Amino acid sequence: MDEMPPLTRSVLIFFIFVSVISSGLACGPGRGYGRRRHPKKLTPLAYKQFIPNVAEKTLGASGRYEGKITRNSERFKELTPNYNPDIIFKDEENTGADRLMTQRCKDKLNSLAISVMNQWPGVKLRVTEGWDEDGHHFEESLHYEGRAVDITTSDRDKSKYGTLSRLAVEAGFDWVYYESKAHIHCSVKAENSVAAKSGGCFPGSASVSLQDGRKKLVKDLRVGDKVLAADGEGKLMYTDFIMFMDQDLATRRMFYVIETKEPRRKLSLTAAHLIFITENSTHPQEAMVATFASEVKPGQKVFVMDETNRQLRAVTVQRIYLEEHQGSFAPVTAEGTLVVDQVLASCYAVIEDHQLAHWAFAPVRFIHRLSSLLYPENHLDSSSSSPDDGVHWYPMILYQIGNWVLDSRLLHPLGMLVNSS
Repeated sequence: MDEMPPLTRSVLIFFIFVSVISSGLACGPGRGYGRRRHPKKLTPLAYKQFIPNVAEKTLGASGRYEGKITRNSERFKELTPNYNPDIIFKDEENTGADRLMTQRCKDKLNSLAISVMNQWPGVKLRVTEGWDEDGHHFEESLHYEGRAVDITTSDRDKSKYGTLSRLAVEAGFDWVYYESKAHIHCSVKAENSVAAKSGGCFPGSASVSLQDGRKKLVKDLRVGDKVLAADGEGKLMYTDFIMFMDQDLATRRMFYVIETKEPRRKLSLTAAHLIFITENSTHPQEAMVATFASEVKPGQKVFVMDETNRQLRAVTVQRIYLEEHQGSFAPVTAEGTLVVDQVLASCYAVIEDHQLAHWAFAPVRFIHRLSSLLYPENHLDSSSSSPDDGVHWYPMILYQIGNWVLDSRLLHPLGMLVNSS
């Protein structure tokens, strides 16, 4: 599929625009995990509660401390000022330090500012502490890296702080702590960490199940293979492997390892890759949502294959940790899903909307079906045509279009940088 004639590429680019526009008008492929998340009822945090319920500097939250940033250090360029007029900065030092933060922290803070104004008209978000260069916080505080902010509302109404905490969670902060009666503490992951700089792939050593009962390594997949996936109803099925969005045989990358309780399963995938989760124990498959691997928290549930009845089963995530692997592969199937190491995942990455991504790949599926009808012999020999290394041109174009037309909150913080490194 990499060697398409110019006319075909032009037609596909046109289809991309049509797909992106139509996806906003349609409900996507099937029911179940294809749906957008419904608005949640806001439950205020209790005093001294923190979400997620793990320590701040662990992988499931904002990650490890990476060292103090000073104005004279090389890393000072990682900080960016926030001049959002909808946010009040206390700036008691009169140095502008409270306005300095990482880009991820800035994005989450700006999103929270909008939520605050919508929740309480006339009230603004207020930052009492941002980046700290004076040593006013405890050792290894994320304030020293511009990754943490302490916040209140502009009216300093303490009765609002529980709800403010919840709004911060919904805005995407990686750790939120109703720390004191005077403020809420929020922090984010490091953008320059090895965890954040991984792309949307699986390691080559991961395995999939073929229709003939064999297991096959992801790196060995070829066009024509029928692999285990799930349809729009969350039912297991076999579907065509179409292409690799990204293939890298040599580079070593960091992968998130999501490990479940019984049955114990381990899925390795990179930060920006989508995986299906649920927090609904009664009807888990009706509440499937896709989220970035880097956003999965212990206690949430992912979907694994139950060997006994050959159905998907929601199983609790026990722990999450990092592991390095050589080689990374991003397979795409006709169904847009794939069961890898017996855990269900999306084929897509970077954009946190499985439904939208699947619609955007409709032209690829069309070309694949047309090619299989016109040249069936090429689809029967799965041993042929090993794809080239690198990122396929199609998702590169998709991402550029996404940058123009999509809400930035749908995009992974590092975008396609994760796939071009």
